[in-house]
Parts: sequence; structure tokens; C-alpha cells
Amino acid sequence: MKRWFSGLLTLIILLSLVIPNLPAAKADTTSAVLDLQLVKALATAVEPLQVIVTFDGQGAPTEDNLNLLKTLGISKGISLKSLPITGILATKDQINKLAEQPGVKSIYLNRKLEYYNADATALTGVDKARTDAAMQKANGGMPVTGKGVGVVINDSGVDGTHKDIEFGSHLVQNVLASINLASLAPGILPITYAENVPNTDSNSGHGTHVAGTVGGTGAMSSGKYEGVAPGANLIGYGSGAALFVLDGLGGFDYAITHQFDYNIRVITNSWGSSGDFDPNDPINIASKAAHDRGITVLFAAGNEGPGENTHNPYAKAPWVISVAAGEKDGSLADFSSRGTKGVGGTFEMDGETYTWKDEPTITAPGVDIISTRVLAPVSSLAIQDDAAAIEPAYLPYYTMMSGTSMATPHVAGITALLLEADPTLSPDEIKRVLQNTATNMPGYETWEVGAGYVNAYDALDAVMFDKTYGKTLNAGQKFNSYVNSTVDRSEFTVDYNPVLAESNTYSFTVAEGVSNVSARIDAYGLLGQTGNPVNLMLISPDGTEYSSGVSLLFPLYPDRTVAVNSPKAGEWRVKIEGLHGDPSNPIGIGLPETITGMISTTKVNGFSGLNDITGDPAASAIQMAVSERIVDGYGDGTFKPNQNLLRKELARFLVMGVGIRQSQTHMLKDVATGDVPFVKAVVAKGAAIRDVVWVQGGVMQLDANGNFNPNGEVNRAELAYTLVQALGLEKQAKEFTGDVTVQYKDERIKLKDDASIPASLKGYVQVALDLNILNATFTVKQGPYDLVPTVEASFEPAKKVTRGDYAVAVTRYFQAWLQ
Repeated sequence: MKRWFSGLLTLIILLSLVIPNLPAAKADTTSAVLDLQLVKALATAVEPLQVIVTFDGQGAPTEDNLNLLKTLGISKGISLKSLPITGILATKDQINKLAEQPGVKSIYLNRKLEYYNADATALTGVDKARTDAAMQKANGGMPVTGKGVGVVINDSGVDGTHKDIEFGSHLVQNVLASINLASLAPGILPITYAENVPNTDSNSGHGTHVAGTVGGTGAMSSGKYEGVAPGANLIGYGSGAALFVLDGLGGFDYAITHQFDYNIRVITNSWGSSGDFDPNDPINIASKAAHDRGITVLFAAGNEGPGENTHNPYAKAPWVISVAAGEKDGSLADFSSRGTKGVGGTFEMDGETYTWKDEPTITAPGVDIISTRVLAPVSSLAIQDDAAAIEPAYLPYYTMMSGTSMATPHVAGITALLLEADPTLSPDEIKRVLQNTATNMPGYETWEVGAGYVNAYDALDAVMFDKTYGKTLNAGQKFNSYVNSTVDRSEFTVDYNPVLAESNTYSFTVAEGVSNVSARIDAYGLLGQTGNPVNLMLISPDGTEYSSGVSLLFPLYPDRTVAVNSPKAGEWRVKIEGLHGDPSNPIGIGLPETITGMISTTKVNGFSGLNDITGDPAASAIQMAVSERIVDGYGDGTFKPNQNLLRKELARFLVMGVGIRQSQTHMLKDVATGDVPFVKAVVAKGAAIRDVVWVQGGVMQLDANGNFNPNGEVNRAELAYTLVQALGLEKQAKEFTGDVTVQYKDERIKLKDDASIPASLKGYVQVALDLNILNATFTVKQGPYDLVPTVEASFEPAKKVTRGDYAVAVTRYFQAWLQ
């Protein structure tokens, strides 16, 4: 779901809901978001601080933005070229004044970051499954590792000289099979393979990285960078750095031919193409043949996001698993390719009718993934990032990469775990269990992320103990409130010529009220094989340029996309230009080609199922929350914003929209059947996907007798606990000591009702206030002889939360999630 609504509605919410809470006098509260680390640093700051300032808008900071900094006396910093961001050195007073200025979106401390290197298997629940006593017992006393399951790495090759994936033991076969038709002798010859090659990855290192993610043993890192299924039998099929359709087909052919030699049950493909789904494409035919032989086929969704209609066409086949790339915080990577909302169809093949949808199947970790580095020849992949992220002793053996190429082998490894647990599973059953056990991802629809974020623990729980999952998935829910929007799509062509730069454009009109415009092209290059090194740009009526960039990820995809939220009305231009590698070359490098493309515009026409919110102060927040699928109305078309929020309603909303994993761990005493899956999810340990290692408490709690009290009403202190837990900030909340305070202008004010906040919840209230998820109420008092008025602040922890109150809080939560 697009973020077009967020900025405007956040501003409306802040203006209409924060300011009215100051009844006695107009308070000068900040509209900028300050992160918790900065708030803490400001409390004791004497010297200037290094901070990151983000302004409203897109593109580089404007002249007005930069003049604002100068006006405040800020003279040291840098301004980015394509993002509305500056890094500055500023005093406490300057930061506080800057936070009060319109147009300043957020200010964050320029803190040292901690790389999340070895935690992808923790995030997906693989680590939890390995240490689960019940699962070990059901698996003969040993953790599930994918033991004996053959996984084909259909990629650039695999370096079997690496101890993590050592040829002859863990890597049971390694095939060198780059097929060059021009070099063959005359005649129609049977395909031949060079088998038993220790190292087939002599060019890119891509396949070696993929292999380590699927099933590397972590031998060279004392297990730290172990893959998902270290017991699996890996089979490398290496096509080299340049991959063609025939090479990809060779991998499928080899897998089917040697299926029984190596118990091949999985084939992972971190490559693809561009264009529409064609069931008759030879790759699709090959993937179906493998599927029909009981081999689970996985394809990367592609790296051409965030625009729609960028989905790898080979990943659209209904018999394969398409994998999108997620961040390690549970969100979707910007580069991850999206499908197209509402697009799909049926077709006949082999006497059967199949239905396909243009959407990924599942999302898995795909950003900053550390895995095995090709050793021979020595690879320099991501050398600068690696030096900062990987311990020096491990640098020769591991490297960091990002892409759906990295997400796909995660799911391939999880598939191997499932097949060890139950070898009778069919590819369709595996796909279904991965979807049913996924975690809803806040703010996204199925055409972007599929069923949601992969959950290996729940998938194994479902397979090994016959547990039922999937009743909480947004993908299968019937909602009562909706955003009514229309999408118009129109095709265009550009006769691209690198010499005639000014003619490589196409003009179109964006009407008033359009919330999003995107453009997509297919630039196939030489003989439709290489990909054309061109850049796609959208140019607004005021001349602002939005660029797709040129993908240099392996392999070079032909499609380019660029999307703009809240575009200006008027005449826009599509511009195609060549790759600029040399400043002395104003034309750029590109190949002459007639390039086809698609313009998509989205317009919101209103909302349905919200018949009773007109004039309500929370109306804007409710609309935003519905648009991001984080609240829902009632079946009679109302929302009832002034009705107190029930605990069972809160549980449903949380699972819908704040990143809560499914769970079947608790027995519940007082919950109706329809609410059970939602309540089990929110009370489980490790409920929040932001809790990467599954150690925090639930986001809601049972009482001492194990009751949930589903019809109980939620108060503000409880809501602070819930939303802070959902952000994965339990540690920060529990470390808090002292009085709860709130920022007012340049000072921290102790809450008047601090003593009425339960001791166990004080830290949660403090974090919620600091993140602007919940707000305090300010009053100003001045006696007849007082020279200076006194400002007081209160939180009202026992006050009941209405459904409208929750919509306001959860939209602020959503902004914190996006940060």
C-alpha cells in the first residue's frame, strides 16, 4: 500500500489533535519527530551534537530548507543530492528551535549503528525451531537441519573450496554448465555437463553467497554465519556471470534428470527477466515440469521496486514460490519488485485450468545478508561494507549482499527444513503452509509482499504437530472499511537514440487529486539479451527529476521503474537517458531501441464503511489507519469513534497492522472461538516481529489466572505498553527509572499524575511520550500575583481509550515504524 496519505494526514492529526489538548493556553509543541536517542542526548548535552535532519518533500533539500539552517546559526553540515536530508552540527538550543519549524519532518542523532549480521535465521524463527525441545523430540532428538534434502543452486556457480559448503561432503555435486551455442560442433547434440568441479563460481560470487544462505555450515565462523539448512545436500549448477535462458533451463533439466541421485526436492533461482507472465515461456514450462516431479521451485521476485508491475515473470507462475525481499525490521525493501494490484488470470495447461496472480508468495530477509564469499579467485564484493560489518577474522570467508537473490535462498532453506520434518509434502502443500504461517506486514498489500513475512517456526509447528494457522492473515480477511481508489494505466513508446538526447521523452498529464504516479519501461538492449544501460526519469511540471537509477545487480534486468507520491498536477515528462559513467560524455552510454512503457496513476475517491466519522476530530487519523489496514470498521458501515476500545478488538487490530507473529502456544480460558487466533498471537512470547530474537513478552498480557478479559476496556497505560512492545522496545522501557516527564519547549516537565502510573508501566509511558505515539495534556495556570505562569502536564493512565483515540495513536505508531 502506498505511503501517499501519511505525510498529509500526520500533519492534520498533529494540528487537530495535539493542539486541542492544551485548553488553557496555546502551547508551542514540536511537530518534528525526535528519536529517543536524541531526546536522551539533549538532556545532558553541553557541546554541539551531530544530527540528521529530514525535511518534508522529495529530492534534495530546497533553498528554503538550507536558509532555515543558516537563520538558526547552523553553519556546519552536509546536504544530500537526492534526498531531503542534511547532516548538521548543532547546539541543544538550535536543535530545539529547529524542531519547532514547519517543514522539518524529523531530527535524529547521528549515532553509531549496530549491524544486524547473523540474525536473519533468528528473525525468521529458524533459530527458535532448532532449540525447541518438542521439535527436537519429534525429529528423533535432533534439531531440524534439512538433513538429506537435495537443494539445487541454479545460479552463477558455487565455490566448493569454501569449508562452509565443502565439495565432496556438504556440496554433493557441482556442475559447470555455461552453454555457448556458437562454440558447439555442428549437429543437434545432447547437452553435456562438467560434473565434480570443485569451484564453478569464478566470476561473480553470487551463487556462492546463495549456497551459503541455503545451507552453509558456518564452519569458518564457529557457526555464526550458518545457513538455514546446514544439513541439506547442496547441488550447484553454475552458468557463470552471464546467464541466458538456456542456462537457466539447463539447471531445471539437470535437477529433473538427477532427482533420484541426490534426492532433489528444491531448486532455487535468484534470477529472472521482465515483462508479462507467459505460461508458454520455456522457463515456466521447465518450472512446471520440476513442480510436477515433486520439486519445489523458488524464484526471486526481482529487484526493480518500488513501482508496481515489476515482478519477475518467472515468479508469477502459480506452481512456484515467489520471494520478495524484506528488511530485518519486518518491513519491505524498497528495491523489492512488486506485482500489480488486481492483475492475474486463468489459463489452460496439460488439461488443467490454472489461476495466477501478479504478486509475490512470501517475503524473507534480503537486506545486508552475510553469507559465504567466493575464495578462488579472491572476491572483492562489498569490501567496504564488509569491513564495517564482519569481524576481521571472518572477512576472508564472508561477504554482505542485498537483493531478492538473498531472500530466495532463505525460503529454499526453510523448505528443506519442512521436507525433513515431513518428506511427503508436495510443492503446493509447502507453498500453502508458508503462506498460512506468515506474519502480516504493516502498510502493505498482497501484490507487494504476498502473504507476509516468512515464519519458519510456525511453518514447522504446523507441519510437525498438525497446528492450524492462517486465520489471522490479512490476505484472507473480509474487511468492512476500504479506501476507494482507481488506477489508470496507459502504454507509451519512446524511440530511444543516445545521440538525440532531447527527443528521448514522452509527455503526459497528471490531473488534480492524483495520489501516485509511476512509470515503467522495458529496455532489453542488444538482441533482447543484455539489458540496455539506460535510466528512466520522471520530470514534474516544475522541473524536479525523479530517477529510477540503473540496476547493476546480477543479472542486469531490463525493466526500470520510478514512482512519485502526491505528484503535482500538470504536464509531466518521461525521459530516457544513457548511463553516465564519464562526466565528459553528456550523452551517456545506451543502445538505440524502441522502448515500451506504462504510465500508472492512482486517485483516491473516498472511503466506504466509515459512515459516522464526519466532523469527528479523529476522522483524518481513522481514514489514514484504514488506508494502511491498521484498523477496521463494523459490518453496519460505522466506525463508532467514541466507543471505548475492547481488548478483543485491540488484539485483532494489532495482528492486522503492527507486525505481530501468529502463535499457537497458549491455552485460553475466556476467549470466544473467533477471537482465539488473534489473542494467542498477541500474548505469545516474541509476538512482535521487531523482536528479532523472540525473547520479549507478548504485546498484550493475561492476568494472574490466565484470563484475557476480551470484553474489558483498554486504558492509556495499557496502550502505551502494547505499542512500545510492538516496536520491540521492551529493553528500553524496562531500563527506565525515575519520574515520567514530557518535553515542553526547552524543558522536561514531570507529569502531574506520575504517581498514578503503575510502576511496571512507567518506562512504557515514557517511551510512548518520547516517540510521540501518545501525548500528554498540558494546562497553564497563573495566579493573580504570579509573574510567570506554571505549565502542568498529565497523562491520565487510567483513562479509557476510544476507537478514535486508538486510530490516532496507531497512526503515530505507524510513523515510528517507518522511521
